[in-house]
Amino acid sequence: MSCLFCEKHDYILENDYGYAIYDDYPVSLGHMLIIPKKHIVDFFEADEQTRLHLFKLLDEAKQLLDEKYHPDGYNIGMNCQMAAGQSIMHLHIHLIPRYIGDTPSPKGGIRGVIPGKMSY
Repeated sequence: MSCLFCEKHDYILENDYGYAIYDDYPVSLGHMLIIPKKHIVDFFEADEQTRLHLFKLLDEAKQLLDEKYHPDGYNIGMNCQMAAGQSIMHLHIHLIPRYIGDTPSPKGGIRGVIPGKMSY
């Protein structure tokens, strides 16, 4: 089985359980992915220890992005299974820096994954 994330080795950050890289197709400047080193399909298959260490990497990635790009906010998200938009079947957490003015109205945030459901 070939997996894009299992074959990655150009880490920006890492620990024993996972690593962080910049997204190849960034939504915004600094968009990063936090990925387990072990092949796990989605968040719901990850054990508690893996989740804990991925969240530690998420905190480290935020600190790095704060220092490098000074974003005004963040979106954090995971796509779990194809119906939710997962295209690489290896768990990855998106850390998306947000900047004032990057969209006319950010209200609703991740609710925008379904067109027409962002505003409420």
